[in-house]
Amino acid sequence: MTCRCAWVSDDPLYLEYHDREWGVPVHDPQLLFEFLVLEGAQAGLSWLTVLKKRARYRELFEDFDPVRVARFDDEHKALLLADTGIIRNRAKVDAAVGNARAWLAMQDEGIDPVAWLWSFVGGKPHQNAPTSLAEVPASTPESVAMSKALLKRGFKFVGPTICYAFIQAVGMVNDHTIDCFRQRQVAALSVVPKP
Repeated sequence: MTCRCAWVSDDPLYLEYHDREWGVPVHDPQLLFEFLVLEGAQAGLSWLTVLKKRARYRELFEDFDPVRVARFDDEHKALLLADTGIIRNRAKVDAAVGNARAWLAMQDEGIDPVAWLWSFVGGKPHQNAPTSLAEVPASTPESVAMSKALLKRGFKFVGPTICYAFIQAVGMVNDHTIDCFRQRQVAALSVVPKP
């Protein structure tokens, strides 16, 4: 029997997400923006709820292209809020659009959002080795710093706990427990081969 992190249920979407995505280092700007939006949408809900709606989110949010999402006006947002395929929370939809605009504002200032986000962990994944879920924190100094910096730049739904979930999801930290089959596999992804 394959041993996985204790938070994973036997739902196929959860298994797929855990086994292929969670903790894998992400440097693609569009995928980072997607995770930022989805982690904010998850606030107060289960991640499985978000996973079940992710495909529809990708359709409605133009594959999370910040340029396109930033153009969503009130009429477009009303259409989003009428669609049962996503989490219909006005504050979260407004935040997604506002976050796209904040993302683009960073780029307009000459800041690479990818490098900027990764700077909160020193540019490379932290390798943790928790023995159980109880050892995995809800937030860290890095997520607190990221949250403060994002809020200062106008981002919403980016509290320290949401930021830590984001940091975990995009592989800025490897929080797979040591008994999980993915722990060593994910750790190996952050090793830079010697020339």
